[in-house]
Amino acid sequence: MDMQAILVAILFAAALFYIGRIIYRSIKPAKDGGCASGCSKCNVDFSNIDPESK
Repeated sequence: MDMQAILVAILFAAALFYIGRIIYRSIKPAKDGGCASGCSKCNVDFSNIDPESK
Protein backbone atom coordinates (compact mmCIF):
# COMPACT_ATOMS: atom_id res chain seq x y z
CA MET A 1 0.00 0.00 0.00
CA ASP A 2 1.32 3.38 -0.85
CA MET A 3 1.21 6.43 1.38
CA GLN A 4 -1.70 8.05 -0.47
CA ALA A 5 -3.99 5.05 0.05
CA ILE A 6 -3.11 4.92 3.75
CA LEU A 7 -3.90 8.62 4.13
CA VAL A 8 -7.25 8.20 2.36
CA ALA A 9 -8.11 5.25 4.60
CA ILE A 10 -7.28 7.25 7.75
CA LEU A 11 -9.35 10.24 6.59
CA PHE A 12 -12.26 7.96 5.69
CA ALA A 13 -12.14 6.29 9.12
CA ALA A 14 -12.04 9.70 10.83
CA ALA A 15 -15.05 10.87 8.81
CA LEU A 16 -17.00 7.71 9.72
CA PHE A 17 -16.17 8.24 13.39
CA TYR A 18 -17.29 11.89 13.22
CA ILE A 19 -20.61 11.10 11.52
CA GLY A 20 -21.23 8.19 13.89
CA ARG A 21 -20.61 10.44 16.88
CA ILE A 22 -23.11 13.02 15.59
CA ILE A 23 -25.74 10.33 15.03
CA TYR A 24 -25.11 8.77 18.45
CA ARG A 25 -25.43 12.13 20.22
CA SER A 26 -28.71 12.88 18.46
CA ILE A 27 -30.20 9.49 19.37
CA LYS A 28 -29.07 8.95 22.95
CA PRO A 29 -31.24 10.36 25.75
CA ALA A 30 -29.86 13.31 27.68
CA LYS A 31 -28.71 12.68 31.25
CA ASP A 32 -30.43 15.72 32.72
CA GLY A 33 -33.84 15.16 31.14
CA GLY A 34 -33.48 17.59 28.25
CA CYS A 35 -33.22 16.75 24.61
CA ALA A 36 -30.00 15.51 23.03
CA SER A 37 -29.35 18.54 20.84
CA GLY A 38 -27.35 20.35 23.52
CA CYS A 39 -28.88 23.78 22.91
CA SER A 40 -30.11 23.99 26.56
CA LYS A 41 -33.49 25.51 25.67
CA CYS A 42 -35.25 22.41 27.02
CA ASN A 43 -33.95 23.06 30.53
CA VAL A 44 -35.25 26.62 30.88
CA ASP A 45 -36.90 27.33 34.24
CA PHE A 46 -40.25 29.09 33.72
CA SER A 47 -41.30 29.01 37.38
CA ASN A 48 -40.68 32.76 37.91
CA ILE A 49 -42.89 33.85 34.99
CA ASP A 50 -46.44 34.99 35.75
CA PRO A 51 -48.74 33.49 33.08
CA GLU A 52 -51.38 36.20 33.69
CA SER A 53 -49.13 39.20 32.92
CA LYS A 54 -49.09 40.53 29.37
